[in-house]
Amino acid sequence: MKKTIGWVVLGTVLLGCGPAAEQEGTKPAATSIRGTWKLVRGTVIEKGDTTVTDYTRGKSFIKIINDTHFAFLLHDLAKGKDSAAVFASGGGTYSLTDSVYTEHLEYCSDRQWEGHDFAFAVTVRNDSLTQQGIEQVESAGINRVNIENYVRVQP
Repeated sequence: MKKTIGWVVLGTVLLGCGPAAEQEGTKPAATSIRGTWKLVRGTVIEKGDTTVTDYTRGKSFIKIINDTHFAFLLHDLAKGKDSAAVFASGGGTYSLTDSVYTEHLEYCSDRQWEGHDFAFAVTVRNDSLTQQGIEQVESAGINRVNIENYVRVQP
């Protein structure tokens, strides 16, 4: 009888500790905002006009988010050799509270955007991230809704 009780107690202890041990040292959940994201579609609504951009053709845009900072890079795929030549970059710190992701843009190739905060509602589902918010830079006359759809870049 003592041996049976001992096995039951040992089994209960091991089962109770198992999930906690597995959780320690695991990678962030798949729904984490952290990672490298490739922009596939962008929608801008400004002064009643809607512009949709397919970022899978002719250009590439990635956003990298770590625990405290974000950075983005955009360039054309023709290596700057045609009329669609473009390069833009920026980055800074961010905060995430519930589903509100707020970027503080400290660095930007378009310098008038620096020093501004941009709040976005974000959703992460599997390997897709959507962010939607208002971009406003009064000094540049910018006031628009920006909706971006990303897919996670796999290592």
